[in-house]
Amino acid sequence: MTERRVMPTLTFLLLALTTVQPAMAAPLEEPPEPFAQSTLQSTKRIESSGHLVLFSPIREIRDEIRSDVMARLPVQGVGQLYELNRDATRAQARDHYRQSLQGREARILFECVGIDCGRSNVWANQVFEQSRLLGRDREQDYLVAATMDSAGQRWLTLVYTVTRGNLREYVWVEHLQVEPGAPIPGFAATPERVRGPIVVPWQGGVTYRFEFSAADRRQVTDWASGEGSVVVLAGFSELRDNETFDEGLVRAGEAVDSLADLLAKVGVGRDQIRKLPVGSGVAVPGPNRQGNRVEVLVIEE
Repeated sequence: MTERRVMPTLTFLLLALTTVQPAMAAPLEEPPEPFAQSTLQSTKRIESSGHLVLFSPIREIRDEIRSDVMARLPVQGVGQLYELNRDATRAQARDHYRQSLQGREARILFECVGIDCGRSNVWANQVFEQSRLLGRDREQDYLVAATMDSAGQRWLTLVYTVTRGNLREYVWVEHLQVEPGAPIPGFAATPERVRGPIVVPWQGGVTYRFEFSAADRRQVTDWASGEGSVVVLAGFSELRDNETFDEGLVRAGEAVDSLADLLAKVGVGRDQIRKLPVGSGVAVPGPNRQGNRVEVLVIEE
């Protein structure tokens, strides 16, 4: 079978890259393990027939919450407030929860950073009802992720971090079981055929170095072990000063070639690998999906 016949269309792959987000060791009914450098401040049981979950930036108009994509869902679960240690950062906490969600094969449905999220006081007082989350609009971030088990039970995980005016930093985590039949915006009711992406930052020029953990390598090889699985390597590059788009595209392609060689050494078949150099040609939202990187998707054919 030729690569042309097997390769999904460029349009489909670019759409997948911009809609599926990095990707079950822990039981899904349990909240993600807390960030180690944080202290639990409070826990709130959540049981509601119409719990508000936002899937787009928030606005407040005449004391009413507005968001382009929002839902009031029947859920039960827990909300937990953590204070970060003085020597920890929100970025470290955010990375911890993203890695935990990836391990659960969760799909990030929406995320925002800073003022793009809206006003912190609305998140704190009207969405989460946690006054200690009131902080700086420029120093906040939010994500909502969904996952589903083999029986079709679905969970949502919400993670909001913020820096207060006194420089104290907090994380609010909601982990919610969604009742069967309730529609979740952007999340299908059947298992996804597209897994990932796993984001692999790269450095170098003639030779390439990757931030590709052993856990992430095992995840890719596990996903790729399915019959007919295709492993897509989408290579991104950040344009250097005075560099043309085509020159950046070449660097991204070389990084993809190098990662393909690495994956072949750990057991992924070369005939499974599809290479998609993107360079700087697609803007993907999310703080962890910027700069020089290869995003790894595994597609079940």
